Amino acid sequence: HEIPHVEIVRYGTSIPVVLPQRVTEELISMLKKYQPVWINTHFNHPKELTPRARQALAMLADAGFVLGNQTVLLRGVNDCPWILKELFQRLIENRVRPYRLYQCDLSQGISHFRTTIARGIEIMEHLSGHTTGFAVPEYMVDLPGGGGKTPVHPRYMISQGDRVVVFRNYEGVISRYIEPDDYRFECPPNCHICEERRARGLDQPLVGPTKVFAREVVSLEPADLPRLQRRKRAADE
Repeated sequence: HEIPHVEIVRYGTSIPVVLPQRVTEELISMLKKYQPVWINTHFNHPKELTPRARQALAMLADAGFVLGNQTVLLRGVNDCPWILKELFQRLIENRVRPYRLYQCDLSQGISHFRTTIARGIEIMEHLSGHTTGFAVPEYMVDLPGGGGKTPVHPRYMISQGDRVVVFRNYEGVISRYIEPDDYRFECPPNCHICEERRARGLDQPLVGPTKVFAREVVSLEPADLPRLQRRKRAADE
């Protein structure tokens, strides 16, 4: 049965890694009924790309499924830029897009697999510019306390001034980018996408920094900011 608000089906699965023989023509025929289907696999090391695993990936790709991969950065397993570069390039060869590289979670019993975030950024420095962009995943940290998955990038933007942004590239070359002096965002006239969203009530309230960008507020302040609490106590006295 169709569910109107479900636009795609996405599977996160280790089957092509740990049980590739489960990928059969019967399974593919069943999944094809629910296109568009996106499948994220979980390869963590090049050695996992066995002949049978590659065959399973080929069957899925030939059937029209979009394939991605989520890798976890693991101490003593793949915390080496050359291992991950090899993995990501082999995935590309097998029509699998490296999607994300995850920092190991703060979960009980797996602390011995955790690396530092600094090591993850160092690995990203080894990847960006040194292989095709298709083979460079996004480095993510799943923040504790329900903070959600947050991207972490090497710092390529060095400084920003009036119409001038200074960057450095992966080689260390420093360049400046001149911004236009007459730019101001305006929604394109007769934009059917924006009009449809407003008509369907899909525009969501702005949160976080987007409220500042939209000029709804001048600043954002934590609710428990000490100086605000002091002012409130003083006003109540």
